[in-house]
Amino acid sequence: MKENIIAHVRKNDDGTWAPPHRLSDHLINTARLAELYADKFNSGEWGRAAGLGHDAGKSRNAWQKYLEIKSGYDEEAHLEGKPGKIPHAIHGAKLVEDLFDGPGRFLAYCIAGHHAGLPDWSSAEGTGQSSLKFRQTQVKGLKDIDEFCINLVRSAKPTSPPWKFAKGLDLSLWIRMLFSTLVDADFLDTESYMDQDKSGNRGNYCSMSELLTRFNNYIKQLDKNAPNTKVNKIRRNIRTKCVQMASETQGVFSLSVPTGGGKTLSSLAFALEHAIKHNLDRIIYVIPYTSIIEQNADVFRSAVGYDQVVEHHSSLNEEDSTLKSRLAAENWDAPIIVTTSVQFFESLFAAKSSRCRKLHNITRSVVILDEAQLVPVDYLTPILETMQLLVDHYQVSLVISTATQPAFKERFIDKKRFPGLKNTKEIMGSDQEVKELYQSLKRYQVDFPDNLNSISSWEEIAEELKQYDQVLCIVSDRKSCRELHNLMPKETFHLSALMCGQHRSEMIEMIKQKIKNKEPVRVISTQLVEAGVDLDFPVVYRAFAGLDSIIQAAGRCNREGKLSDPGKVVVFVPPRKAPMGILRKAADTTHSILLTNSDPLNHDVFEEYFSELYWKANSLDAKDIISLLNPDLQECSISFRTAAERFRIIDDSLQKTILIRYGEGEKLIDLLKSTGPDRWLLRKLQRYTVNVYNNEFAEMLKRGSVEEIYSNMFAITSSSEYSKEIGLLVETYFDPESFIM
Repeated sequence: MKENIIAHVRKNDDGTWAPPHRLSDHLINTARLAELYADKFNSGEWGRAAGLGHDAGKSRNAWQKYLEIKSGYDEEAHLEGKPGKIPHAIHGAKLVEDLFDGPGRFLAYCIAGHHAGLPDWSSAEGTGQSSLKFRQTQVKGLKDIDEFCINLVRSAKPTSPPWKFAKGLDLSLWIRMLFSTLVDADFLDTESYMDQDKSGNRGNYCSMSELLTRFNNYIKQLDKNAPNTKVNKIRRNIRTKCVQMASETQGVFSLSVPTGGGKTLSSLAFALEHAIKHNLDRIIYVIPYTSIIEQNADVFRSAVGYDQVVEHHSSLNEEDSTLKSRLAAENWDAPIIVTTSVQFFESLFAAKSSRCRKLHNITRSVVILDEAQLVPVDYLTPILETMQLLVDHYQVSLVISTATQPAFKERFIDKKRFPGLKNTKEIMGSDQEVKELYQSLKRYQVDFPDNLNSISSWEEIAEELKQYDQVLCIVSDRKSCRELHNLMPKETFHLSALMCGQHRSEMIEMIKQKIKNKEPVRVISTQLVEAGVDLDFPVVYRAFAGLDSIIQAAGRCNREGKLSDPGKVVVFVPPRKAPMGILRKAADTTHSILLTNSDPLNHDVFEEYFSELYWKANSLDAKDIISLLNPDLQECSISFRTAAERFRIIDDSLQKTILIRYGEGEKLIDLLKSTGPDRWLLRKLQRYTVNVYNNEFAEMLKRGSVEEIYSNMFAITSSSEYSKEIGLLVETYFDPESFIM
């Protein structure tokens, strides 16, 4: 290869051009990294071939001439998809197809999409001009690719796939994993040239053994300072059981622990011990609500160190629009990742390079689905099939952690096979041991309404709540939350997703302090507090909802077991039904369970409840994700992009993210406005965002309440648009708090 064939260029700080990044160096280094990553799932030769071929198209004279413009070079010439950019990825894709025949198609998807994202083979939706099939027809020969590149790729022909692919999602997941290794390797080698400071700051994390030592020291101190109560004794026993079960072989585990049983630290004890036993690289916590993430991430940082934990739940997903934003993308290289269900599951079905980049780092890990009962039902079949594939082929151990275990095992529902998870091992032991555990941690009495058709007005509920000095009331939507809060005394706390994460955390800490000091404290909240947030009230009210929600809400009552009598949980029928969709169906399922069970809160009832709920769902694969990703074997036709567009737990097209000028958010927003995005800055800004519907956003934009401070990033114009009591001042609709995920 000629010495002057270039992959990337950059300017020095003084404005002069640095020595260019040679294409031969970039291809070889990218191939080395991709091979290393793909080796984790026995596909190293495939990663190497993808790395060597991904930028072969840059060796063409047309691309090299394009790089050299007017008075110099274009730093962002390699970013495809922008107006005026010359393509190069499709030439590498066509090259591997021509050189490797049938198996080359697997690599062609990865190479063609390493900037623009995984394509569909042929698109039935839209014009189809972004499809791999169409784009390959636009390549008018490969003779102008440098001979050195062609020989380099030819020498790396893979032998055969690492296993025989099953029907369904097996092949498409493997290709996406290969794609992830290529994208991350390309990013990192490019970054090592473009931004040496950023590159030098990566890695340097502790080993799992070092983290376990830190964790054990933390636990010793915690146990030493904790009162020797019945609840704390049970928590220690649960943690001990988790450590014992960590020596089991890799696979699917369930962790059935009642609310208040200390699942967070116990699951981390299991994960650390299990990771060391099986030489795993990281622990990934998947959590439904950011309110829990904020709390749990703080616990993990206290236990193992601040810089060993990465929170990834930003709605500020960067597009592949600029070099800087690409280099700031997250690749989950830390030993402990705490992320949302939305981020995790949507990434597993994503097409964009920025979202898929991290996927190969899921391999060789312990994945903990915390509050697993909240896995989105409309996508349950593709999610569970994918999780089983991660266990079968990617050295993942999966932990289903919740107080209300969903019915995830293989079964038949209404004579239809439910393809759930196989060979699940319960960490807490036998069914009888689990029942005894739940009985030992029962700390409250739940009172259901005598008449399920008798509606209580907000005024009536407010009057009841005023009778208690310390009380929590949870409702199912933010409109109800504000209506009820307006009827309460001025000092009453309000918690909802219209408050940014930092604000919610501060409010929750204030509430905890008041509870600890035995001061009066009344709280009106949406369901964001009912799963995992460590609040401990003597009295909890819950608007009628799914059985799992009621149980989770009850977990905020007498949590530490300090009351002489059981805590009081009151379920009431509110003036507004649960929002349409799965929340309404969950409430309806609870209604039928109450009619047929004398003890609806018995642990055995959960399976009946979830089985009925899944049966009531319109579909467990509502968007036909499996059919889109189940390839036609003759053409290997897979619809990666269409599937990614359909797999939207939260529909991005219906919402906008707004940055909030609250506390440090004011300074961070101004910094983003002046300097643009960087990884550390976007991580900090995660704490200062609120999501709203498009019509709400349009109203705020119309009255000048929000402004665009960076490309497609919006912030409130003034702190006066945000209340320190109730959050963002926007008209509330029927929203079911789904945007907090």
